[in-house]
Amino acid sequence: MKILTAENIVQALPMRECIEAMKLGYAALISGNADVPLRTRLQIPSQNAVSIFMPAFVQDPSGNALAIKIVSLFPGNPTKGMSLIQAAVLVLDTSTGKPIALLEGSTLTAIRTGAGSGAATDLLARKDSRIAAIFGAGAQGKTQLEAICAVRSLEQVWLYDLDPDRASKFLVAMSGKDRIPADLRIAENPIQAVENADIICCATTSTSPVFPDMSLKPGVHINAIGSYTPEMQEVPGETIARALVVVDSRSATLAESGDLIRPMQEGLFDEKHIYAEIGEIITLKKPGRSNSDQITYFKSVGIAVQDVMAAQLALSNSELMHIGQTVQF
Repeated sequence: MKILTAENIVQALPMRECIEAMKLGYAALISGNADVPLRTRLQIPSQNAVSIFMPAFVQDPSGNALAIKIVSLFPGNPTKGMSLIQAAVLVLDTSTGKPIALLEGSTLTAIRTGAGSGAATDLLARKDSRIAAIFGAGAQGKTQLEAICAVRSLEQVWLYDLDPDRASKFLVAMSGKDRIPADLRIAENPIQAVENADIICCATTSTSPVFPDMSLKPGVHINAIGSYTPEMQEVPGETIARALVVVDSRSATLAESGDLIRPMQEGLFDEKHIYAEIGEIITLKKPGRSNSDQITYFKSVGIAVQDVMAAQLALSNSELMHIGQTVQF
């Protein structure tokens, strides 16, 4: 069995390659070439935590892929010096069912989530986008930034986080890295962050909108990946009501995301307001942005097809790079 650590995953999942892998996965899902059962959520009340089981099988011209990810969110972990998110991906041989690889899942999740937003940004954001805003200075915020910089030539990025120390560390770690611009600034407030932004990425656990609707400029593209329960909300309902709404999965986002559930409960729009799943745009079943002033919004709660495609890419690259450890199993 091949074992890939977090460090191996970073090496084996270059962002640009992972973005293309996400497009293939989204296309497989919408084309009926992926079997993705509803995820199973196991509550751990004593820790106010949840473990989520996410299996998927993808039929792809480059090779079939079969895997399951187990991801756990334990809110008390940071006080123990551990990451909030703990995860692992088990990959199975599609011809025998034999377990063939175990991949560190938290890093894979962060990269593939960023890559999903990168795919959406590539398809929906204006080509002349130059300024971005990132909400949330955690691991997800970093990969969101890496992903949008992989598909657009940005000149300036604003960061907003409730923790000034974490924001400062984010700047030191990310400013000028690879395609990320050196002009990376900490916003004093949400309005300063978004008022000139062409692209906005929200990667928080907020239960209320992180910026006001009235502060957005025409033509902005928004990626929202943090609202993964009905109680959470990052983007104002008014913004979503006037945006072109694209999701990773209709069924998943309607069941889990407060960004959509709460405005619908308030009567701002209904399910028909969801324009497309991203796979429909990738496969040209529907067009994307229709004009430069249109606000576009991508909502992702994360789907198992992303994990399978990311794991397949990581394993393939690990063989070429001769990284990882092989153990008897």
